[in-house]
Amino acid sequence: MTSCTVTLNDIRNAVNAGRVLWKKHALERMLERGISRNQVKNTILHGAIIENYPDDHPIPSILLAINQPEALHVVLAYDAISEQCHIITAYRPDLTHFELDLITRRLS
Repeated sequence: MTSCTVTLNDIRNAVNAGRVLWKKHALERMLERGISRNQVKNTILHGAIIENYPDDHPIPSILLAINQPEALHVVLAYDAISEQCHIITAYRPDLTHFELDLITRRLS
């Protein structure tokens, strides 16, 4: 099987086309944290990849971040075969785990 490189453009195309699977865990955490689906989509469409998790199974995942209008992180996986984006979780970063930029992970 040939490996393929997933791009942020692939992920954004999937979101724009409505090919998004909202994991139960993500929806539960979003509800608890007061994060809407629109905020998650905005993070995907306008944010940047800050971490890659290529060894995640069953498909690799990434961490996206945005700081405007407020800081938000989204963990998602993209299935290149089905061209679907799987939303794993979303949260507001804090200074316990991230530097002042809310993007750089603290080393501890």
